[in-house]
Amino acid sequence: MSSYDSSHHHELLNDLRRLLSEAEKLVGDSFVENRDEAVGALRHKIETAQARLSEFCACAKTRVLDGAHKADATIRSNPYQTIAIATGVGLLLGVVLGRRSNRD
Repeated sequence: MSSYDSSHHHELLNDLRRLLSEAEKLVGDSFVENRDEAVGALRHKIETAQARLSEFCACAKTRVLDGAHKADATIRSNPYQTIAIATGVGLLLGVVLGRRSNRD
């Protein structure tokens, strides 16, 4: 699996948008001389996009799972610091939300 960055993500989205535009054009045209060729080309593009999307999803899933495992390991190796940070974040959110509700 290759790693995807944001440029690959945008490229994939642009490819999917172009693919949808071509599909809409093909469906909208009532008469196309080479309709079978156009449908075959569109089907090939859809299969290619599907394969790229599957690879992207698999890569994203792997990255999320790796991050979750690293977070779990960090939490287990530093339980007291984790509790302190969670308490601090909770207190900070409570103060901010409390002030916000008092303004209303």
